[in-house]
Formats: sequence, structure tokens, C-alpha cells
Amino acid sequence: MKGAARGGRQTRSPELARSRADILRGTGGLRTRLVMLGIAFLFGSIALQLARLATTGGLDMVATLTEPVARSYVRPDILDRGGRLLATDIEMPSLYADPFLVQSIDEVTERLGGVLPDLNEGELRRTLSDRNRRFIWLKRGMPPKVAQRVHDLGLPGLDFRTELRRAYPLERLAGHVLGSVNVDNRGISGIERAIDDTIGVEPSHGAASNAGTPVRLTLDLGVQHAVEDELLGAMTRFEAKGAAGLVMDIRTGEMLAASSLPGLDPSQPGEALAPERLDKIQGGTYELGSIFKILTVAMALEGGNTKLDTVLDVTKPLTAGRFTIKDLHSSGRPLTVSEVFIHSSNVGSGLLALAEGPDKQKAFLEKLGLMTPMRTDAGPVAPPQLPPRFGRVEQITVAYGHGMAVAPIQFAAATAAVLNGGTAVTPTYFRGRNDAATPGARLVSAETSNSLRVLLRRNVSEREGTGRRADVPGYRVGGKTGTAEMPGRGGYQEKSVVASFLAAFPMDAPQYLVLVLLFEPKGTAEADGEVLAGRNAAPTAGRVIARIAPLLGVKPDGDVAQLPAGTP
Repeated sequence: MKGAARGGRQTRSPELARSRADILRGTGGLRTRLVMLGIAFLFGSIALQLARLATTGGLDMVATLTEPVARSYVRPDILDRGGRLLATDIEMPSLYADPFLVQSIDEVTERLGGVLPDLNEGELRRTLSDRNRRFIWLKRGMPPKVAQRVHDLGLPGLDFRTELRRAYPLERLAGHVLGSVNVDNRGISGIERAIDDTIGVEPSHGAASNAGTPVRLTLDLGVQHAVEDELLGAMTRFEAKGAAGLVMDIRTGEMLAASSLPGLDPSQPGEALAPERLDKIQGGTYELGSIFKILTVAMALEGGNTKLDTVLDVTKPLTAGRFTIKDLHSSGRPLTVSEVFIHSSNVGSGLLALAEGPDKQKAFLEKLGLMTPMRTDAGPVAPPQLPPRFGRVEQITVAYGHGMAVAPIQFAAATAAVLNGGTAVTPTYFRGRNDAATPGARLVSAETSNSLRVLLRRNVSEREGTGRRADVPGYRVGGKTGTAEMPGRGGYQEKSVVASFLAAFPMDAPQYLVLVLLFEPKGTAEADGEVLAGRNAAPTAGRVIARIAPLLGVKPDGDVAQLPAGTP
């Protein structure tokens, strides 16, 4: 056959081989180009889809998290004026569950309830039954020993994370002032709330080491402890249902102590809901009785027509409509203004108010800040309860501390201005906010202030003074008693009173103001069967001053032996 090779082999020409190679190369190039075109088309489709989602907002998507973003907050330490610790953050384990991993809800509920009896078993079963949830809190801020017991149960689906929790090493001491935080470590009351509002706190995931600069308060730990201890003792001795007390720097308004009993544990915010644990210093308003006469006499002296030696006829009761106002112990003779104060004459105080008139009385109380709501660093103060009108009866009763109810801290600030030389002060709990070198607005004259200092000192130092049981040898204490009957069904209750004593020392140049209140004291043997403030609140204030004066660096006059406070 033509073109056949020898031995049966077929032969190819060089031209034919080159032609087939060119075809194969062309086919491979086309295939490569098709693959590259497909890849480019794929990436182009992805880019177009991303662009479409960006412009339309995309589809609704649901993400299931195995752990939520925690919102715990880092808080600064709280210190007293001397740098002693009042509140701090500590690391504590918090228990959570992943319902999807829980093998037996009954077992978890039963065994966990044995370690954590306060858990709500019904709520626990309900939440663990929702397998769509991957994270639920069971118990936040557990003591390490309790957490170890839970861990030893070995229950699948339970685990811990470390969180910051607030700790108060002194427990109830100054509890009302410090306030509380919520489960996320955010302040909800007191100084803790003020820190959030004015300084700010930072969110943190888990524990954090940097809490910022500590917050230093005006409170003095030693003074605070002395006040609370003496109030507790007074509640026992006089069988009182409650007590309250404060110590204020009369020149700056700095609060060195503030206590309300029964106390409050700041680590247990729920206690604040109990009515008996109300913050009586700034959360309640009370008719304070005869300590209000300090302001009544100051008003009369400021009016310009009254002097300390002005004589008033207090031999006859005052009448106002169907009401008759008389003195508990009538002197049976006219009294000077000084004697009206020292003998605590209701009739004399009413005459002073009537002589000034309702407009001047209201204006004076407004100038002292007693007619409008007040606020301190620890939160809002209960607004004053004012009479609907200032008629004759209201003028008389307000003059001796009835018919108008104010918070003790608001009254203390007003009185501080009357006794410190006449300038306004604003109560504060933050160190350095008020400056003694920058006096406030003048509210009364220096002459009026000096006259009141003399009267308060006489009321304690003289034997006929109602405050003589508050005297502390060497410290030149001055003060005024107040015994106010508490309102109740059918009118005022004669044996249910708020007994109060307002004191200042040393009276020649007052530095500190002390206010003590006892709620519903009984006429015990120590009080000689009486509920009058001169028998209970006055000696309690004396005991407080005897303890805190050395702590505050107030030196007694001369070489005076320290007699027990409250010695007649």
C-alpha cells in the first residue's frame, strides 16, 4: 500500500505533527481562559451581592451567643477623710448556665437548690427549659466557698465567670450615706449614685485592676463610729424606736458624721425598703420642736426692734381661734428674750413671731433655705412640709417648732449659718468641695450670730438651762433642746415625741455642730420617768461631744478632768 512503512508501521509527516500540536495548544489556552472567566464572574457576583446588602440593609439575621456582653462597672474606692477604706471592688465568681448543655433539668434544680436555697425553683426550671438560650445568669456575686460547693456538684451546663462586686468592709457603718449599687455594680443611691452622676464609672468585662483615683469623703471614721455607738446606747437606755445624729463643720458644711438607726447594710439594697430603716437625716421630715426657737430669736434680733433684754409678758396664754398656747412650766412673771430662750417659753416665742408678722417670718425662713427643697451629694433631701398659710396660729406654732416639718440636715445647715458668724453653708460629703476661705452669702449679721452663741452657751452652762445635761467640762458646749409631739390619729400624741438636741462647740468660736434625735423614747428610770429632750437627747449629745472633741483636735480649756458626759 502506498504510504505504508515497512514492518507494518504507519509514518507521520512532520507537518502533520506540528499541526496537531498547534491545535492542542489552542485548546488548552481556551480552557484556561474559560476557567479564569468563570472565577472572575464568581468574584463579580460576590461583589455585586455585597454591594446590594450594603445599600439595602441586608436580611434580618439572628445570632445565638454562647455568652453575652457583660456590663459590669469598675468603681473607685471610697475613703474617709483620713484615707481609711469605706468601700471597694473585689473579684467574685458568678454562676451561669447554658440550657443547651444541661442534661437533666430536674437534677440541676434539685441539687443546685440544696446549695443555693434562695433560688426560685419554678423560674429556674422555666429558663433551663428554653434550649434556644445559650446563656442565663443563675447567681451573681457568690462567696468563693459557695461557688466551690456548686463546682463540686459537677453539673454539666453550669460554669462561672469572675465579676467585680462592691464590698463594704465596715458593714453598716455610714450605710445610708454610702448608699448601694445594683447587680451590675452601678450606683443606685447615696454616695455610690453620686459617683456615677458626677465622676463616672467605666464598663468592664470581668475583673479590672484599675479603678481610677479613690474618692475621699468628708466623713471621719472615728467620729462616725462614736456617733453611731452613742445613738445605739441611747436607744437602749431610753427604749427609743429610732435615732439619728450628725456632726457638721459649722464653717464649711462638711459632714463628719451622719447616722440613722436602725442602720442600713449597703451590700443589701433591699433593706432600704423597710420603713423603719428610712434615712432620717435627709430622707424624712419632722416637726423638730423647740430647737426651732434658735431661728425665731435670730429672726427677732435681725428685725431690729428686739434686744436680748427686751421684756415679754408671757404670763397669759396665747389664743388663736380654738387653740390655746401655753408654757409647760409657767414662770409666772414676764421674761426677757434671753429668759424666753433659756426657759424655752412657747408663749414668748409666739410673741416674737407675731411681732415680726407673717411676711417677715416667711422671708426669714426662705433666706435660711427652709422653704424650698434641698439636695446634697448623697442625693435629694425630703422637701419641707409647710403650712398652707401663715395665719396667726401658724405663726405661733412654727415659732416653737410645730406646724412645719423639715429634714434634720436642712435644719442643721440653716442653724450653722446662724451660729458661724452669719454666712450660708452647703452640706457636703465630698472632701474639698467647700472652702472655708470663701464664705457663703451673709444670712444674719455677726451681732445676731454672737448673741445666739451666748444664749446657747448659757442654756447649757446655767443650772436653769434646759440643756445643762449636755455640758462637757472644758469644751464650752452650747445647745438647745426640742421635744416635739408626733402627729397621729386624733391629733398630737403626748407621749410619742421626737426628742432633739442641737449643740455647737466651742461656743466662743464654733467649729462643729452636733444634732441628736431620739424617736419615741420612753420615760425610763434613767430619764427620771420623762420623755423630755433635756433628759435623753441632751445627755446623749454630751456623750458624743466628749468622745469626738479629742478626735477633732479640739483642746479643752485648762487642765480639766474629763468627767462623764451628761453630768448635771
